[in-house]
Amino acid sequence: MKLRIKGNTIRLRLTQTEVDSLANGSVEDKTQFPGGSALIYKIQSANKFGASLTKGIVSINLPSTEINTWATTDKIEIAFATELENKEQLVISIEKDFKCLTERPKEDESDMYPNPLEKHSNC
Repeated sequence: MKLRIKGNTIRLRLTQTEVDSLANGSVEDKTQFPGGSALIYKIQSANKFGASLTKGIVSINLPSTEINTWATTDKIEIAFATELENKEQLVISIEKDFKCLTERPKEDESDMYPNPLEKHSNC
């Protein structure tokens, strides 16, 4: 699972196996830091959209109906926004991870989704 954060936007990209795991309840990954700490990020099935950060764990909740539709169709993204205490919004996007159109020798793309633009590419 790839995590990208910019300001009040969180974007997660999932491989085919990770989408299957989420469809069965949850998926998580972590980034380890020196000293034994880690940033854990997980997505789980829930009754409603939600997000939280507790003790270094970023938790994203998605309705199971949204997950099932997304996992079993060509739909690329589940996105939602939640209002923050300061009246700003936290925007969250969960996306299927596509193969790149240009070769990346050090990246394993074997579990990524076929890129819909691939048929238009010269590579």
